[in-house]
Amino acid sequence: MTKELIIAEKPSVARDIAKVLGCNKKGDGYIEGEAYVITWAIGHLITLCEPEDYDKKYKRWNYKDLPIVPKQITTKPYSKTFKQLKIIKELVNRKDVAALICATDSGREGELIFRYIYNYFNCKKPFKRLWISSMTDKAITEGFEKLKDGSNYDNLYYSAKCRSEADWLVGINATRAYTTQNNVLLSIGRVQTPTLALIVQRQKEIDDFVPKDYYELVANFGDFSGTWFDKKPSETKIFEEKDAIEIEKKVFNKEAIVKKISKSNKKELPPLLYDLTELQRDGNKNYGYTAQEVLSIAQSLYEKRKMITYPRTDSRYLSDDMKSKVKQTMDKINVEPYSRAIKTVLDKGALKFTKRIIDNSKVTDHHAIIPTDVTPKLDKLSREELNIYQLIVKRFIAVFYDDFLFETTEIILEAEKERFAVKGKIITQKGWKSLYIASKDDKEQELPLIQKGDIRLIEQIELLKKQTSPPKPFTEGTLLSAMENAGRFVEDEELKEQLKASGFGTPATRAGIIERLIQVDYIIRKGKALFPTPKGISLINIIPEELKSPETTGKWEKALNKISQGELEMTRFMESISRFVDYLVQSTQSTKGNEVFAEEKSNKRASTKRKPAKVLGTCPVCKKGNLIENSKAFGCSEWKNGCKMTIWKNVLEKEGLLINEAIILELLEKGVFVSENTKHQLELNYKGFSSKKI
Repeated sequence: MTKELIIAEKPSVARDIAKVLGCNKKGDGYIEGEAYVITWAIGHLITLCEPEDYDKKYKRWNYKDLPIVPKQITTKPYSKTFKQLKIIKELVNRKDVAALICATDSGREGELIFRYIYNYFNCKKPFKRLWISSMTDKAITEGFEKLKDGSNYDNLYYSAKCRSEADWLVGINATRAYTTQNNVLLSIGRVQTPTLALIVQRQKEIDDFVPKDYYELVANFGDFSGTWFDKKPSETKIFEEKDAIEIEKKVFNKEAIVKKISKSNKKELPPLLYDLTELQRDGNKNYGYTAQEVLSIAQSLYEKRKMITYPRTDSRYLSDDMKSKVKQTMDKINVEPYSRAIKTVLDKGALKFTKRIIDNSKVTDHHAIIPTDVTPKLDKLSREELNIYQLIVKRFIAVFYDDFLFETTEIILEAEKERFAVKGKIITQKGWKSLYIASKDDKEQELPLIQKGDIRLIEQIELLKKQTSPPKPFTEGTLLSAMENAGRFVEDEELKEQLKASGFGTPATRAGIIERLIQVDYIIRKGKALFPTPKGISLINIIPEELKSPETTGKWEKALNKISQGELEMTRFMESISRFVDYLVQSTQSTKGNEVFAEEKSNKRASTKRKPAKVLGTCPVCKKGNLIENSKAFGCSEWKNGCKMTIWKNVLEKEGLLINEAIILELLEKGVFVSENTKHQLELNYKGFSSKKI
């Protein structure tokens, strides 16, 4: 009797499949039954070869050897997991194994994991594809009833292969080129570099921001208040104090006539279901979890607990064939503490599926994240798992709730030809927002009965002094949004549309990109905020626009999407990547020496030649040495002789201010630097450095 060999992505997934298929005979690295043998990868077992695998000379990083573009990119096993790969090879070559089943994660990366293994063995046996979105017994059973021929996913594999090889070519060559030309290890990647550029640009906007004082006038009409405006009710700022005082005196204790009353009924539709990025945003916003932590928690709820569907999805919709599944799920989770909320839905009768819930055109590899049709055992969950599961369940229920309805009123009053706007809101139906804590936006003043032509006395008027605010630093939540919606940074409409569909990276990789940027010291995490380091800023200063621009990523994603749809040949795409790599290597010539990077002791691969440290000025303490910069501080070159002059770059980091070269130069020139943004005054003195709040 012949058998089929199932290759899962992880041991836990293999065990779940084995249980459903009745396979219970355990072997070394596999589980066997009458009709199936089930084994597993451990993530990627096969990786792309290193440059030195093609030629030993590449082991030494040398700019003259670049670009490295092998005629054919080859693969090799990971040494740490070679034992499992050997087990799979023996199983693949068993005479009683007639065919294979790919049961890796249902997506581009999962497809690549299986195909790399399959091709490494030069396997010719036929294979089928298991494509499922949850790990419940029922989903696995249904998946095996709908297996498809593996060739149906060839284009997905070609797209994954091109993505992998292109990232390797760009990463290897750009990293080596910029590292050897700048004498410091610089990690560069197709997605991580434009993501870093977003953070650096935001910090530049914060640093360049000059706050501006302005004034607002709020008039008290007795039982309600209104704000002065110029041409539109939104134009409330008065930038000259004398103008504000003049208006204040002009209208105080004067009668105002109601010139206009506008009422409108508005609604907010229920939110869409979760994709991974939206779940990561809410996990960060509500609980302070990092994007990587949310992904890990969701993966545990999917694989270990079997309580949610596949989390690494970029869709926020369900397919039409899931209606019965949704009804079953609603019944299964109809337990405390969800019963009361679900009762509101069920009391309305049959579930109403709108286009915001069911849309086949917006479901690609996977549908939105929803709970599975199993009774939740909440007492078994960790606090973190419970928090994320609660978010998913609440969203799943909320999409079936009524709209949030409210009535807005805007009143325009005029006194001495000066106009004031009064706004109020009345909630007429809480709808889906009853599941969520009311936001501040829902708490506007209640207005009395009033008619056009009514006269009101301005009993008091308050002059408020305010200040324009700088942009806020990125949090992981807002950075994920920027990565997902990278198209808004692009002018080309076609590329904008492509980035609208894909953005920077994928939902599954964005968390890893953020962690990578922290790991290589390009950004730092402070509370929820993300700040670029001097090293990260310097890198972006010398990188060509094509490598940090969202447009380049958009072009790549557009091409990869065409490959996955069978509309573009792999060779054409890879030829364009080779040309791009040539350009990147050459680009380092024009930026060589433009930035001085702090020397890193751990950088063994970079050139051992040391660049002389950049002298910023004479040390203000000993007056003998020079003030120079290293990776963490500005200090005196005479430190070996006892000078203790040191200004740490992160001394005011908690206040949102990183000490940089520009600040030091101003301190050396003027002896004082004032940060309008953080309201700090920095001074150089005989002790070295001091700061105070102003």
